[in-house]
Amino acid sequence: MGLVAEPSAGAIAGALADEHRRSVFAAIQLGSEHVDAVIAATQLTAAQVGKALGKLVDVGIVDGSAGRLRVVDTVFQHAAREALARPPITEHDELPEHARKVMNAFVADGRLLSIPSSPGKRLVILDWLAQSFEPGRRYSEAMVNLVLGQRHADTAALRRYMVDEGLLDREAGEYWRSGGTVAG
Repeated sequence: MGLVAEPSAGAIAGALADEHRRSVFAAIQLGSEHVDAVIAATQLTAAQVGKALGKLVDVGIVDGSAGRLRVVDTVFQHAAREALARPPITEHDELPEHARKVMNAFVADGRLLSIPSSPGKRLVILDWLAQSFEPGRRYSEAMVNLVLGQRHADTAALRRYMVDEGLLDREAGEYWRSGGTVAG
């Protein structure tokens, strides 16, 4: 590959996020060394294989320079070592230990992965969600859903939990923040 930089784990995952590219990659990994063999193995059209193969070669996980297609195994090893060498995610370092542990377990990249079943853990998450609402401002249900939907798909459950825990109040179709810590 010469002076081309090794792809990151993210670049590799991105390249393999497409179904056609995964199929082409799998065919090559399983021994298809030529485009015709990849087409036969995947049952994709020549155009689909060409497009997928182009991306896999551009990223650097497939090589076709020696007259045959092959997976470049070393890029996976390099990307894995690089990913493991990164410092741990410190997205919630400013929080107290208990809250930090809960947030690290249930939140990644600003999205709620799942709603905790434990009331104590759920309250940490709900307090975090309450920070998305400005004290003193009234919100329609649609706006509350929009704000919560940026964090998790189950807006109805989150809305209900927030009202039950006294973090949001509701009256006549309007909601407002009524609790939670205030970030300062």
